[in-house]
Amino acid sequence: MQIKDQLKQLKPYQPGKPIEEVKKEYQLDKIVKLASNENPFGCSTHVREAIQAELEQLAIYPDGYSASLRTDLSEFLQVSEKQLIFGNGSDELVQIIARAFLDQYTNTVIPSPSFPQYRHNAVIEHAEIREVPLLEGGAHDLQGMLDAIDEKTKVVWVCNPNNPTGNHLSEAEFVAFLDQVPSHVLVVLDEAYFEYVRAEDFPNSLSLLNSYQNVIVLRTFSKAYGLAALRVGYGIASEELIRAIEPAREPFNTSRIAQAAARAAIKDQDFIQSCRQKNEAGLTQYQEFANRFGLFIYPSQTNFVLIDFERDADELFNALLKKGYIVRKVIGFPTSLRITVGTKEQNEEILSILADLLQGIRA
Repeated sequence: MQIKDQLKQLKPYQPGKPIEEVKKEYQLDKIVKLASNENPFGCSTHVREAIQAELEQLAIYPDGYSASLRTDLSEFLQVSEKQLIFGNGSDELVQIIARAFLDQYTNTVIPSPSFPQYRHNAVIEHAEIREVPLLEGGAHDLQGMLDAIDEKTKVVWVCNPNNPTGNHLSEAEFVAFLDQVPSHVLVVLDEAYFEYVRAEDFPNSLSLLNSYQNVIVLRTFSKAYGLAALRVGYGIASEELIRAIEPAREPFNTSRIAQAAARAAIKDQDFIQSCRQKNEAGLTQYQEFANRFGLFIYPSQTNFVLIDFERDADELFNALLKKGYIVRKVIGFPTSLRITVGTKEQNEEILSILADLLQGIRA
């Protein structure tokens, strides 16, 4: 048997270390996972009620069109139901887009480092990959990305705010970029952390869809809504674009429970507002820590921080692991760690450990 050659150069996605594995390896009773940007406050209580109501329907296939969720979400976003597409997490939407647009005769432009699934799926489709390094402060090099576009470019990926740096692009920057992108190129605007954004100049992306038919916006219920285990992502674009890519979507790709949970989550915006406020307070804790030790912290509009500790990240990563804290090492940032903003208590605990480690190293 012979698999595709391009698969041989890929490794499966590597999530953060599982909690049970770390417990066993280091003989710990308590583990705090701050590696995958999950919501430390869980999900709305209404979600649990919605899930319970669906448990009697497990023998029945889900609605492949997600009709009820589609209606609720379209009303919430004030867009047409025909402008929406749903995925098993926004990861699947990345896969759908790559499947629909890319092949061995095309290329795709990707900021680097950014969400690794952009590159992963492009490799599978055998497309040429044009990676454009981030600017020194962690932002997209939009001019560099424009320079990389040619007549064979099919997709350009923009992660806003960017993962793993947390930087955001302003509306003025993004619109100026869109004005220069050729109409034959699809711009994928990944807004996985949209609900956490506080910046007043952040793009009103949905309002731009009327003017730019070559844009699709991706969002997810996995982050602020706290539904990472259920895998529901969605895309918003013109009706024509959604209709064109729908055949690349697998049938029944979101479960009955996931659809019901997402519907309940949308209706509890008080929960989202509370999480946003607690997250902002957490970001302040990390900023004060970075200021205290003279460390560079990337300006984050998300629920994570990337801190440059100016020393081998592996050393700190392993030291934290032994204390029961799972964080994330990031390719391309050998002296930095990405840390999910946790509860106030979790932040205090990990920052206290980090302070002890840094003072010990300096001593």
